[in-house]
Amino acid sequence: MRANYNIKIVISIVLIGFMSSITLNSFSQKVIDRIVATVGSNEILYSDIENQYMQYLMQGYTSDREGIRCQIFEEILFAKLLLNQAQLDSVVVSDDMVESEMDRRLQYFISQIGSQEKLEEYYHKSILAIKSDLRSTIHEQMLSEQVKNQITSDVKITPSEVRAFYNAIPEDSIPLISSEYKYSHIIVMPEILPEEKEYAKHKLEGIRKRIIDGASFSSMARMYSEDPGSSVKGGELGDFGRGVMYPEFEAIAFSLEPGEVSELVETEAGFHIMELIKRKGDFINVRHILIMTKVSPVSMKIAEAEIDSVYQLIQDGTITFEEAALRYSIDDSRFNGGVALNPQTGGAVFSAESIDKELFFKLDKMNVGELLPPFLYMKERNKKAFRIIRLDKRTKPHKASLEMDYDKIQKIALEDKKGRAIGNWITDKTDKTFINVMDKDLKSCNFTYKWDQE
Repeated sequence: MRANYNIKIVISIVLIGFMSSITLNSFSQKVIDRIVATVGSNEILYSDIENQYMQYLMQGYTSDREGIRCQIFEEILFAKLLLNQAQLDSVVVSDDMVESEMDRRLQYFISQIGSQEKLEEYYHKSILAIKSDLRSTIHEQMLSEQVKNQITSDVKITPSEVRAFYNAIPEDSIPLISSEYKYSHIIVMPEILPEEKEYAKHKLEGIRKRIIDGASFSSMARMYSEDPGSSVKGGELGDFGRGVMYPEFEAIAFSLEPGEVSELVETEAGFHIMELIKRKGDFINVRHILIMTKVSPVSMKIAEAEIDSVYQLIQDGTITFEEAALRYSIDDSRFNGGVALNPQTGGAVFSAESIDKELFFKLDKMNVGELLPPFLYMKERNKKAFRIIRLDKRTKPHKASLEMDYDKIQKIALEDKKGRAIGNWITDKTDKTFINVMDKDLKSCNFTYKWDQE
């Protein structure tokens, strides 16, 4: 069975079909729904295909429309075949797992659309009704995903298979790999002094007292909050569920009653007070005021002197870079010799596009093995820090090769082998499963696999 890249074997319907299932009611008002196929005891509706088809069109996929519709249909056939096998094997997905996954996905869509109200307005349904519509869909998707994972769980690939895969790629199809970088760093952060914390705390306590005495929380947020994203909106954060904000922040926010103003809460960002606007299901909306704990000029000078000293020790050969990272760096990379990890991949290699522009221009001018003197930069959440950089490796743009890009080629080869394992599974199961495609137009699709048994 050849590897198949037309059908999205990863079940793209998990992503696209997730929210399209909500639109069934509005779609059904325009089109009389009907069953177009069955896989085992599982039906496929015309609306299942058309809802996803409309989602594709909205994303700009406008060429080869009939081909897209057929591809969507084949993806759904595959998902239903997985579901049928899950039912035969009595695969179990708990209600808690379904609820957790549903909340995670809903939180993502709410963050994209702006608020829970906007989501409800878009679908003309309450959040509870949306959840009700989605629950069975997510349950089915999770069952299907478990079966799919079982199919490929034992698939491994050997070095000889990787070489054979690479050698089979036509010369003009070998991908071009852009420049890549590997670097190590030592990070020193200035300490926030107790008096700076006390100042921020005292300032926010005064603001809270004014609110308790009758001042508008929104007005106080606009005047005093140091969170630029929410202060212009009177401190309002919009709807969010658990697992989005700082844990300390959430612990208090979810315990409040509507209209209640919290005591001070300390997080990595500083001190907060918050007011619960509303609670709706598993989501809340709060206003908050943040007074940041700032680093004093004295602390900045101390940190700068420390990292200058570390740099000199390394330059003099008194201590190795790796020893200095372990002893002085505040970053988790200190346990790995200071090697920076790419958050997108979890590996130590960075493409030019995945590196901060300011850092990229520094690395691009360095020689491999060169040490860059300490410089000030902004960490996550606008935290100031100093760091020393060492460039460990840089590759030039090149055609992928086993010598330079084995890990990348191995990953592609493994996915290809998994795709073939899934293809073999589909071929085997379609021969043993009752599948009936009833729609004459869909019957004429140029499928990758033989689905209809007629």
